[in-house]
Amino acid sequence: MQANSISEERLLEKIQKLPPEKVLLVEGFIDSLDQQNTDHSLTFAAGKFSEPVLLKIWDNPDDAEYDTL
Repeated sequence: MQANSISEERLLEKIQKLPPEKVLLVEGFIDSLDQQNTDHSLTFAAGKFSEPVLLKIWDNPDDAEYDTL
């Protein structure tokens, strides 16, 4: 059995022992972790998407003096 499968099995066993209200808390925690990952991915994608536009603004001869600071 692979390590990942063992970890999943161990977590499932622990969750199955919890009372229903605690299972809801675990589910909420997992959802919040997933949302954080989604938020990070969206922020990163937005930054990458805006990079070409921002380069036009930032990389210009008028602001070249600031490049040496």
